[in-house]
Amino acid sequence: MALISSKTIITSLSLFHLTLAFFFLTNPSAISDQSIVYLLGDSMGLPSSRSFDTPSPALAFLGVILGYLGISDLVTLSYPEEICLITHWGTQAPLRVSISFALAIYSFFFSPSSPLFYHDENATSRFAHPNLHHALHNNPNYKPSGWGGDALKNRVFFTFMFVETMAWFWTWVTLGEEQRGVLARAQRERAKRRGSQSY
Repeated sequence: MALISSKTIITSLSLFHLTLAFFFLTNPSAISDQSIVYLLGDSMGLPSSRSFDTPSPALAFLGVILGYLGISDLVTLSYPEEICLITHWGTQAPLRVSISFALAIYSFFFSPSSPLFYHDENATSRFAHPNLHHALHNNPNYKPSGWGGDALKNRVFFTFMFVETMAWFWTWVTLGEEQRGVLARAQRERAKRRGSQSY
């Protein structure tokens, strides 16, 4: 049995999304100034984005989408346990892990500081920690692709996708542990109903 149940993890994630929605609507710079954003972004050599300094229509839209996602995820927890944990979240958790992981990989590996594009002649290894200023301004191998996805190569997006990947993976593993118990309880309830109907 898991130490923290999957319902608790999903509730926490939903409240996290609602909190982010509030801050994206009211004060987006509070998100970009968080120490985890700075720590992960700097360790990966990702640039900071000035677009999170002031509220904008795009951030307001993002806030509404995150709020909608948080509320709808909370509502699904009111379904019967068999439907909620096995049918709905049994498919949603691996899907969300995959999408979050793919976007986190994209955000790092296709940025100017990526080991795919960055090569410093003074570095001893191709995978040495990039100098962010040098990578952004003196990287002849990196060419922006010119589509909107280039705006996703920043610290805030990478941190969000990294946290989402870890949280949904944790949820997926916990769901796997809980599924046997949920199915056993559902089978016992069905057997009780059949037994009471036969009398």
